[in-house]
Amino acid sequence: MKMGHRKGIGCSSSLRPSRFHLNSNVQVSFSFEVMDHFADAAVQSGPEDGCYVRGLFMEGARWDPETHLLGESRPKELFTEFPVIWLKPEQKRKRPDAGFYDCPVYKTLTRAGTLSTTGHSTNFVMYMEIPSRQEQGWWVNRGVGLFTSLAF
Repeated sequence: MKMGHRKGIGCSSSLRPSRFHLNSNVQVSFSFEVMDHFADAAVQSGPEDGCYVRGLFMEGARWDPETHLLGESRPKELFTEFPVIWLKPEQKRKRPDAGFYDCPVYKTLTRAGTLSTTGHSTNFVMYMEIPSRQEQGWWVNRGVGLFTSLAF
């Protein structure tokens, strides 16, 4: 069974949906590719598979477009705009062992929510694998996270 155009996910970031060519009984996960551009104009159309996500903000670190890796924050820079991320659906995807930070994505800066009837937090969205040379604990100690909106 093939699925049609994906409508999108209800969050404040902009999505460029496309087709998911999947069998209905297969479990799917996402791989992530940081696209190194911030402007919506740089993304003219949706990808062949998956979707583009833009409009996220990072706290505690920044994306370094020169090294294509997560980097330390600059002095006096609390939040940074994060580039477009391509979410690629993959069947039977093997999770990488190293070379990334499992970055939590939240709707708001509070990083807390109430548990819904499904047992999930109302504020947590998902984890995104962001390329990094550092281990997970390095970024966890700095409180690095992505947010769909800021409180300004």
